[in-house]
Amino acid sequence: MPADFFAEARAREELGLAVFLNAGDPPLPVLTDLVGLLDASGVDCLELAVPFPDSPTDGPVVRRSADRGLARGTGLRETLDFVAAVRPGLKRLRIAVLADWSHSLRTAAPADYARVVADSGADALLAHGLPPRLRQAHHEALRAADLPEVTTCYPGSSPAIVAETAAHASGYLYLVARYGRSGAGTPDGGHAGLTPFVASLRDLTLSPIAVGFGVSTAEDLLSVARSGADAAIVGSAGVAALERSLEAGSDPVDGYRSFLADLGRPLSTRPKEDPRAHP
Repeated sequence: MPADFFAEARAREELGLAVFLNAGDPPLPVLTDLVGLLDASGVDCLELAVPFPDSPTDGPVVRRSADRGLARGTGLRETLDFVAAVRPGLKRLRIAVLADWSHSLRTAAPADYARVVADSGADALLAHGLPPRLRQAHHEALRAADLPEVTTCYPGSSPAIVAETAAHASGYLYLVARYGRSGAGTPDGGHAGLTPFVASLRDLTLSPIAVGFGVSTAEDLLSVARSGADAAIVGSAGVAALERSLEAGSDPVDGYRSFLADLGRPLSTRPKEDPRAHP
């Protein structure tokens, strides 16, 4: 059975919650306090990105955040050292490292970067921009390192890509709600319109399904819950809250605390247990 990153939320009959942040934004000492807030606030997973420039899938808010992280000298090594430092103090928060292949991973063989990420204490790896020719070696390397994998697909992905995504989602499956850049609004029909596709993914994987892109408000979380997904992923809206605090010279941890309070947590529409898990 794959690891269930959102088991505690399901036990509370709530939608799981993952948030996206760039390492180095805010600065790592402040980010340490922010991670403590996430852990204490019941956030299930932090998608912690190794910042990289000119992301083709990110909007201006996340791009500016990545640029700030890069300007502070935050790379793969600094990000993994940060994970190793905060891991012992966490009670429940899982950390999935997001690393761009071209910017952060390409200089190492899959077996080598998988081992380094696993040794940091990270709970999973999401490789952005992985070339198709390396996918099989990447999957095998993560399995050998006992490092869960986060995979991604779109509702419009080809059946072959959807099947591959589902087969290798040993951490969770990130369902990107729409094509385009992050922070550009909700998909047509709202996230609840993903219900048929989420149901089709259930036939392919027992891994948790997390929906991201266009998730920024309590209403969006409710719409994701109605889709039957296990969790929502909140990125640009939270990064924007941090940016506003930084620009105002106020405490970004307090700013993010207010943001989380406004989000709330809706009830999940997925049953507590999947009967296929207990043949």
